Amino acid sequence: MLVGIGPGSVEHMTLRARAAIAEADVVIGYVTYIKLVADLVEGKRIVRKSMTEELDRAVQALEEAQAGHKVALISSGDAGVYGMAGPTYEVLFQAGWTPEHPVEVEVIPGASAINACAARVGAPLTHDFCSISLSDLLTPWPVIARRLDAAAAADFVVALYNPKSGRRTQQIVQAQRLFLRHRRPDTPVAIVKSAYRRRERIEFTTLAQMCEADIGMLSTVLIGNSNTTIQHGRMVTPRGYANKYDVADGGSTREGEKPGRSLSTGLSGWYQDLHERHAQGASAAALSQLHKLPLDYIEAVLAEPLQEELTLSAASQDE
Repeated sequence: MLVGIGPGSVEHMTLRARAAIAEADVVIGYVTYIKLVADLVEGKRIVRKSMTEELDRAVQALEEAQAGHKVALISSGDAGVYGMAGPTYEVLFQAGWTPEHPVEVEVIPGASAINACAARVGAPLTHDFCSISLSDLLTPWPVIARRLDAAAAADFVVALYNPKSGRRTQQIVQAQRLFLRHRRPDTPVAIVKSAYRRRERIEFTTLAQMCEADIGMLSTVLIGNSNTTIQHGRMVTPRGYANKYDVADGGSTREGEKPGRSLSTGLSGWYQDLHERHAQGASAAALSQLHKLPLDYIEAVLAEPLQEELTLSAASQDE
């Protein structure tokens, strides 16, 4: 059983995670994670491993299961989000495991650090977001840098995992440099250390100043998008309701918009506007620059006839 134990407090573990640990004969995990579930593992055989022994944990879990023991291999957060599910499946596949194998595998989800940290600071993930690990122990830095640059340019809210350690101090600086190419210096940033644990620490700052904050391996850095705000100690990313509704007066739709329908600037409206601008003389290159979209994508859209249903859909929203 690959068990996600959540952010650290027992209250935030799922019932299934607690039951899995209770059922287990053997509990395997990183020493810090074992401490987080100390009250649940009394009387069980416990195998403690260090930070760099992930594959050893997976191999031992398989060996214990093959010997007939019921094993709980634990991860903080979710086992499938930078956790033990991935390396364990790699070990299983290498050993020739298939779903028909006598060793049964269950992945038990848990609240990831991104969920826990977001809950502690407000609602920063209400719109599109992604997570990126800054650890270059297993991933080449150019790969990480490309992901950072793409996410920053695409205006995602971004959660940075493994932002800094005693030896890895410059990765967060380089991440800041890449984000500042695309984001305002005053973009809101929240830094959450040990969410829901005894030494929890929350700090609000800005993109320009985030590297001056106290950031370590137990921190998660949440970088807002162009609409994210911090008000009254809460970091919030709007979902976009204000684009369609007048929020102040209880939610009446704005002129040209209809509830339950795509925005007038949604796909249908955008298709029509693109074709109209092109017919009026705007080049594909100019439209590519206007919308900050790849030229070949714009060219492909313009090469297609404007579909009747898209035209009708856009027109119906103007009624």
